[in-house]
Amino acid sequence: MDECPDSFVRLDAALPTVLVAAIALVDIEGRVLIAERPAGKSMAGLWEFPGGKVEPGEIPEAALIREAREELGIDVSASCLSPFAFASHSYEKFHLLMPLYLCRKWDGLIVPQEGQRVKWVRPLDMGDYPMPPADLPLVAMLRDFI
Repeated sequence: MDECPDSFVRLDAALPTVLVAAIALVDIEGRVLIAERPAGKSMAGLWEFPGGKVEPGEIPEAALIREAREELGIDVSASCLSPFAFASHSYEKFHLLMPLYLCRKWDGLIVPQEGQRVKWVRPLDMGDYPMPPADLPLVAMLRDFI
């Protein structure tokens, strides 16, 4: 199986799985919103898709609706969230499972609520922004799709 790329999944590790939902907000020009992780958080300074941890008893769509309001000050409808792809990545202390949803419609103007910087970026230019390792395969898929 030499044709397969390197895996970022540690099959032998007894790691807890963390479910994090992410959203690729796409504007009418085909740009995607990314947010910079603020100082004090793990991976500070890296750019990522907005979103967050799915709480116990919560489904990913509900988590994204909550996170969009908390992080960006916008309202997103579940019917406007389209499942796109997911990342499965082993970090040192946990395994991340991250579904990425596309969203082209929302209510309100995007205003960062947590002091984070945000940018609208064309998928072909996303390589110019350092991102967490789990996000990189999702960026490649977005480049092919948008």
